[in-house]
Amino acid sequence: MDPAEFARTMAHVPSPVTVVTTMDGTGRRWGFTASSFSSLSLDPPLVLVCPAKTASCHKAFVAADRFLINVLSVHQSAVARHFARSGHDKFADGSMEPCEYGLPGLSTAAARLACTLHEVLDGGDHSILVGRVDAVFTGGSEPLVYYNRDFTRPESCALTPAS
Repeated sequence: MDPAEFARTMAHVPSPVTVVTTMDGTGRRWGFTASSFSSLSLDPPLVLVCPAKTASCHKAFVAADRFLINVLSVHQSAVARHFARSGHDKFADGSMEPCEYGLPGLSTAAARLACTLHEVLDGGDHSILVGRVDAVFTGGSEPLVYYNRDFTRPESCALTPAS
């Protein structure tokens, strides 16, 4: 399989945009932007998110007891870009505030899921963090979607009844 062809194909699969945060044992805050986020199980309530193994925050997340998934709202593409860049203090702008478990979060997120680390699995060049969902928040705004290498909003689909 040609990796470039695979990447082009996956760009046509819409996905939610999240910023995942945690704190290490010293209280240092860590975060990254992820579109590799999905529900996994209802019983128990599990989700998964996948940080790159090359990310500077990778070690902090695979060792974390807890993490917070902020599902970004349609107006938060700047936050997604900010947390996707490396080499700077991602929390310096003050957009994050203590939320569930005191973890850094966005009060204006479309949704938040506070998780306890359940398991870390190998996922090739990424790790798969399986989180047990302990608390949720729904903000009511439309979620930000990543599609065709750009941030967009979901299209509402009107279903017509079958005749």
